[in-house]
Amino acid sequence: MNSKQRPPTDYRGMRKRHERWLLVVVIVVLVVVGGGLIGLIFGWSQVLSALPCLLGGAGVIGGLYLLWTVLERWAES
Repeated sequence: MNSKQRPPTDYRGMRKRHERWLLVVVIVVLVVVGGGLIGLIFGWSQVLSALPCLLGGAGVIGGLYLLWTVLERWAES
């Protein structure tokens, strides 16, 4: 297969997929690993009181990503 038959590489699409994947990984690590560490250190009953804070942090990260995506699309148009 020579270079004329290959489709062009979509670097922008690859970057967006990687950013979304990293966002999901960061949120999962924050909530699951953070909750697990809190459970191991302070006790499993304390995870319920820490969960709103962990989910709030995940929401802030998701909101910032959403804001960044909207600003990026606005700048491109």
